[in-house]
Amino acid sequence: MIKKICAGLLAAMFVSSVAIAEEKKDNLPSEVNADAIAYDANTGVVTAEGNVLLKHGPTRATGLHALFNVNSKEAHLVGNVIVVREDMRVTCNSMISNGQGHMFADGNVVAVQNLAPNEKYPEGDTRTFTGEHIDYFPDDKKHIIIPNGGFAESRVEGTFTADQMEGWIDEERYIGRGNAHMTSKQRNMEAGGDQVDYFGKEEGKAVLTGNAWAIQDNNTMRGNRMTVFMADDGKLKATPDSQPQAVGLDKVFDGEQIIISPEETPVEATSNEH
Repeated sequence: MIKKICAGLLAAMFVSSVAIAEEKKDNLPSEVNADAIAYDANTGVVTAEGNVLLKHGPTRATGLHALFNVNSKEAHLVGNVIVVREDMRVTCNSMISNGQGHMFADGNVVAVQNLAPNEKYPEGDTRTFTGEHIDYFPDDKKHIIIPNGGFAESRVEGTFTADQMEGWIDEERYIGRGNAHMTSKQRNMEAGGDQVDYFGKEEGKAVLTGNAWAIQDNNTMRGNRMTVFMADDGKLKATPDSQPQAVGLDKVFDGEQIIISPEETPVEATSNEH
């Protein structure tokens, strides 16, 4: 109890001291709580131990241990870390924030966004991103990087995996590099390739590059490069990425016409029905 009272007094002193600097440094925490807190005025480093809670604006962070530099605004949290910022919640073993809008999350990272109902998602959506390491830039359209392989899932749209992943959550733009694989629940479809660029917010399409393939129901398409359009009616349409000079071959895939130039690498359309 005495330790917590002392920690509270230190926290109050710290918050009061940095409040004076708020006019010049608006990224300082507005609240620091922990079982034990030490503040070095010479280095500007706050050390917090046990049940750490940091608050500032829309951001709330908790962990077992924390270091915060008043001058550089860098923060390092370790142990059962939970960071909540607006509609995004991140859990991990440790997190470093450089104070300039870049967060590094390490160890069993799970980032969850709960999207409020809107015109596109009348019942809202829950998006989950997992990986051993995730870089997050919340001020840059919620830019997220999963460099060592990860998994992304939308409760409404489907899943996306790759050896390396990058995305801008606000724009619903995702890039998967290496063994990229995506599924669409609504369309009973899956597709993949060496690289997949997904544009969900405006165009509803995916550009598949290198050993590209797409499957819907009992229909399969393969090629070196193709663009998959995901129509509102649930039908899948795939075309070569460049505009053909002349019509050389017509094929039908799930009711949609595919036009392939003889100068292009042919896209193979097959049916698994016997």
